[in-house]
Amino acid sequence: MTFTTGEDPSVSLFREYLRLKTVHPEPDYDAALTFLSRMSVELGLPMKKVEVCSGRVVAIITWTGTNPALKSILLNSHTDVVPVYPVLDRLANPTEDFTVFYGERNPWWVTIRCPGSPGHGSRFVENTAAEKLRRVINSFLDFREKEKHRLDMSECFTLGDVTTVNMTMVNGGVAYNVVPAEMDVSFDLRIPPTVNLQEFEEQIEAWCKEAGEDVSYNFAQKFMHQNTTSTEDSDPWWRAFSSTCKAMSMTLKKEIFPAATDSRFIRAVGLPAIGFSPMNLTPILLHDHNEFLNEQVFLRGIDVYERLVPVLACMPPLTIEG
Repeated sequence: MTFTTGEDPSVSLFREYLRLKTVHPEPDYDAALTFLSRMSVELGLPMKKVEVCSGRVVAIITWTGTNPALKSILLNSHTDVVPVYPVLDRLANPTEDFTVFYGERNPWWVTIRCPGSPGHGSRFVENTAAEKLRRVINSFLDFREKEKHRLDMSECFTLGDVTTVNMTMVNGGVAYNVVPAEMDVSFDLRIPPTVNLQEFEEQIEAWCKEAGEDVSYNFAQKFMHQNTTSTEDSDPWWRAFSSTCKAMSMTLKKEIFPAATDSRFIRAVGLPAIGFSPMNLTPILLHDHNEFLNEQVFLRGIDVYERLVPVLACMPPLTIEG
């Protein structure tokens, strides 16, 4: 690797990593694995590849500490990215604060099936699939407006504190002059851990019943775990993390992450997981065309990790861990 003259080697490596074409629908995972493998060799650390399913490989680089009996610390990230579109989500203004995510909203992907009476397009066919579809859409989008209003009117809420509803797919019909026998609509729901999931599904059932006869639903994804990671000062892991940040004059802002990460699977098995990237003074530009990170913010983030990792890795065994 030839580094740019005068540029910090960490920045040069980051630029190289960013240039890897890992964008969907055809991410070049092999290129990412080759890069990580090279890093493991340069660092003198072993790397293990685990193919969790066909074409999906998890790379695990292990740095054994001076006391292997202690619990492991996992630094987790992903290499693939989604295609960009000229759409910008709710934009948070950059501040001095560092955001820490201690929980996530549950992703539910649901499709509502609306059967109805078929017929010719020239008639007033009764009990059509489209009429039922309209009622379903109205119910979901009316709820969406209520949640958006809650977010807009509260100074305390962030996006992770409310339920988002977005209609993402509509299917049905065979020709302009044929009233279809079935139509369906799909929604992407993101539900905060404060919501009773059983009651929320009962609400979906009620919307389907109100829409008309035989309207049904099924889930393509339905994550049900609502575990959050403790951010109480009495929790030894949080105390170690937050006190180290405080010693670096960092102000932490605790939030529920609005989307979904692999942390939800870690929390689901009862392990603490903190979503943290030391990137303050940076607008949230997820999936936007001009996502960027200031070089000095990036380099300071490395310093932050250099302070945090030893503190967390040297945590003594807790009483409950034996």
